[in-house]
Amino acid sequence: MQYWLFKTEPDAFSIDDLATRAKQTEHWDGIRNYQARNFLRDQVKLGDKVFIYHSSCKEVGIAGLAEVVKEAYPDHTQFDPESHYYDPKSTTDNPRWVMVDVKFIEKFPAVLALKKIKTMAEINEVGLVKKGHRLSIMPVNENEFSALLQAAKA
Repeated sequence: MQYWLFKTEPDAFSIDDLATRAKQTEHWDGIRNYQARNFLRDQVKLGDKVFIYHSSCKEVGIAGLAEVVKEAYPDHTQFDPESHYYDPKSTTDNPRWVMVDVKFIEKFPAVLALKKIKTMAEINEVGLVKKGHRLSIMPVNENEFSALLQAAKA
């Protein structure tokens, strides 16, 4: 099993939105960065745990936990000319972008703030605390996942 952090803007899609979806499951679409896409396509696997991270909002940080319930498949928004994520260079025969499905596990009692995460001595590898790492999908090593999970539930 691997561990991940998926960023989202909560006014577009939040941990609460995931919790209220049918079967508490939703596809994770709109990824348009090649490195993030490669993570989704090549490394994110069924059963992997995912921190849902709220960004570009008042309370920036880890809001909850989800699990990958469907591995990478073509992101349908790339084919829709009405979509913000439309990609005219992508075809059904050769799609450029993928998505996965995630299922809600839990919402934390409070958002684990980025400010707090940056003060945690054991957190030094995840992209959140490194300069220039702005990916919307990023791996989290097992030790840091455990430390972050424990802090989020405290």
